[in-house]
Amino acid sequence: MLPADSLPYFAPAGPRVLAHRGLAGPDAPENTLAAFARAVEAGAAYLETDAQCTRDGYAVLFHDASLRRATGDPRPIAELDLSEVQRIDLGGDRVPTFAEALAAFPDARFNLDIKAMPAAAPAAAAILEADAVDRVLVTSFDEGRRSAIASALGSAAGSAQVVSSASAAMLLRALPAAAFRLTGSLARSLAEVQAIQVPERFRGVRIVSRRLVDQLHSLGVEVHVWTVNDPQDMARLLALGVDGLVTDRCDLALAVVASR
Repeated sequence: MLPADSLPYFAPAGPRVLAHRGLAGPDAPENTLAAFARAVEAGAAYLETDAQCTRDGYAVLFHDASLRRATGDPRPIAELDLSEVQRIDLGGDRVPTFAEALAAFPDARFNLDIKAMPAAAPAAAAILEADAVDRVLVTSFDEGRRSAIASALGSAAGSAQVVSSASAAMLLRALPAAAFRLTGSLARSLAEVQAIQVPERFRGVRIVSRRLVDQLHSLGVEVHVWTVNDPQDMARLLALGVDGLVTDRCDLALAVVASR
């Protein structure tokens, strides 16, 4: 795998602000074109979002497997056709497809979290031309999903480099290797990715440290931390050398980055 700093997705050098589900507000529900537009208007170059797959094979941008939390409707996205999904009112907006988001924001880069099973892989790949692959970082906690979408995008893009971040299985190997300074094991664990995306702490255990950041940078791997909404936390993490902040408040994060 090529190091992150050699790939178009990561140019120019960070730190990067990844707008988590856009910049949601009263008139802009999360993961809608309106929320993405607010983030872009605030200055965000990176949009973090989630992909589900409809019954008829469309990649749509929606976090949950079902509509219950957002609308009270218990039906799963996977059991609905695109036309049914897009008739659902999300408070004045609707669920967009990945293709619509790519077209609506041609200068934005997307952090695409694959929430559906690997069946979503060809759905996402089908709407990506080779030049759009440079605008997408593929991520999933599930290694099957991550590898499936990366493989599908790679086939669709030909020789273009598919960028992805570490799955949970990769992190379970990589983080102990980093703690014990097993450089070879760490490199092998992350050989297929250019980034890790982690919380600063997990169940009270610190994950992100200056040492971890330095170790991963030596391998050409970026460190993105989620979900960081407090400006003091943002500044502290940037001081540790992290490359990206995944945040619900991209407006605040961009101000912190600009003040450095």
